[in-house]
Amino acid sequence: MFCKARVATDGTHLERGELMKKRSALLAAAVLLGALLVPAAPVGAQSGDSLVTNGSPTGPFSANKQNEPAVAIDAAHPNVVVAGSNDNIDMEHCNAGTDNTCPFTDGVGVSGVYFSFDSGKTWVQPTYQGLTARNCVGAPGDNDPPCTPQIGPIGTLPNYNTHGLVSDGDPAVAFGPAPGPGGFSWDNGSRLYYANLTSNCGSPCGTGQAFKGFEAIAVSRTDDPQAAASGDNSAWMDPVIVSKQNSTLFSDKEQIWADNAASSPFFGNVYVCNAAFRSQELSPNAIAQPLMIATSRDGGDTWKTHQITAAAANSHTNHGFGSSGCTVRTDSHGVVYVFYYQFAVGFPGHGKQMVVVSRNGGRTWSRPHKVVDAVDLCNAFEPSIGRCVEDGVAGARDDLGPAPSVDIANGAPTGEGATNQIVDAWADGRDGLNHEHVMFTTSTDGGASWSAPRQIETPGDRGYYAAPSISPDGSTVYVVYNGWTTPFRDGTEGPGNARYLVGVVKQASVDTSTGAVGPFTEIHRSSGSPPGDARGSSQNNLAAEFLGDYVYSAATADYSVSVWNDVRNAADCPAIDTYRQQLHDYVVSGGKPAEAEEPGRNEDAPDDPTAPTPPPVEQVCPPNFGNSDIYAFSTAP
Repeated sequence: MFCKARVATDGTHLERGELMKKRSALLAAAVLLGALLVPAAPVGAQSGDSLVTNGSPTGPFSANKQNEPAVAIDAAHPNVVVAGSNDNIDMEHCNAGTDNTCPFTDGVGVSGVYFSFDSGKTWVQPTYQGLTARNCVGAPGDNDPPCTPQIGPIGTLPNYNTHGLVSDGDPAVAFGPAPGPGGFSWDNGSRLYYANLTSNCGSPCGTGQAFKGFEAIAVSRTDDPQAAASGDNSAWMDPVIVSKQNSTLFSDKEQIWADNAASSPFFGNVYVCNAAFRSQELSPNAIAQPLMIATSRDGGDTWKTHQITAAAANSHTNHGFGSSGCTVRTDSHGVVYVFYYQFAVGFPGHGKQMVVVSRNGGRTWSRPHKVVDAVDLCNAFEPSIGRCVEDGVAGARDDLGPAPSVDIANGAPTGEGATNQIVDAWADGRDGLNHEHVMFTTSTDGGASWSAPRQIETPGDRGYYAAPSISPDGSTVYVVYNGWTTPFRDGTEGPGNARYLVGVVKQASVDTSTGAVGPFTEIHRSSGSPPGDARGSSQNNLAAEFLGDYVYSAATADYSVSVWNDVRNAADCPAIDTYRQQLHDYVVSGGKPAEAEEPGRNEDAPDDPTAPTPPPVEQVCPPNFGNSDIYAFSTAP
């Protein structure tokens, strides 16, 4: 499809007027299991949904930037929910240093975590202690000294700086049983796993290299969500490096799952899949990139890794970009499924969703086989950042829309009553620009065969990212998606080039005797008329919008929680629109493109002195420019 480009994470501080008044209204402390109180103030639902990233400032950029949400429900205590996102809450202000740059501060993490103890209705974002750049406010003008992060309050995963690491986002969360003297049991309590990318901290942390390579996969764990939600660093175990690193490896796009059905012979096993870019940093034409799977049988203390796909993918093969966008799940018998997208050359690439299976707890793996054909969303290519976009010039990248997002009705927590039906949803570009779909398929025979893919988006929506969940008893399916309600925009400036983004949740009933999935009904649509304008989101280098790569959903027997990217509280900045249009025109005429975002990196604007330069953000933009958020919708009563 295309060579992997720079990817990253963002945030900002802004003022939202009435929204901030609502945020400041303290609600009753949430209660877990009717006993333990969380000493923080969650924010109540608004218009049927709730703000997950409620600890984030509204501005200035980039501390107000969140994207790429994940969510998980504790199967044994289903009122307990955790979410993660890329969260720039601790980043320096744009005025700190050169006023038209908004870098990721070296050493400062971006893996946000949020808790709900009332089934996803209200949320709390804890504050921990760690390396922060909240002190780097700066002043108008370019004479500020470089930002020096300090130990102070952070809104992201703790205990990384003390181990010479930086939490770099791409969040993935899962609950499983806690281990005990007799092995894994729900009687021991629940263990929360949070997988994310991590880089070496180095000098900001006063440490050397903690691992080899450019980016690794790390897992944080807690057995005490209440203490973790209260901001207790010690509630989290030390992060563990999962990926088997070498000096040229960039590990990316991980997913995590814990075998949470007690009927499984491998109950308690934990699995992390990821893409391993082995030599990307050395040559853009040599991106050998297999998928890896790591297995832990001791609650995440140690991990064993396996390569499960071929590494022969580079820009000269028909595999194009290779394989990415993996999802891992288990059924009630402990069978492990790793789904992923096999990209193909061309614009758009007609690729395939694939699956690899293990029936012995991750010790050996089958050969990959096809699930379904899927077409990527690259019907429009944005030259200014070298990425495919869907909403318009300088739009938000759409790299992983066709990647499979999967769930299995595995009967958790006991495994009883499991149908083991598999559901799969994705965004698909098969009908071309302005006709993108949200697609759905299902399997009732362990992935041997699949229903014909069908379009399930609400008419007028253009699918962007999608994710399903299915109740453990297999009776109800939910799908959440981000979608565009406006066509592709050929320019950036003025009201006529607004790009409206919505979050939608749909629900369908399942005949558990046959597996037939009924029609999908829209049960929630994000508020705002019109919806938020994605031009108010941004890469940290300001060259384009940024919304990340995915949305997420989770379900119990009684309810579901869905999370999505939302820009209802973000303001468009006309000066940024002008800059992005100028940059687009400059690259089209032969100039050097800006870099796209990438975890752990400060992506750059073109270094050509004739290239357009971004404006001083805090001086010319509304205070809530860049203020992307994560919202949730829960079907719990």
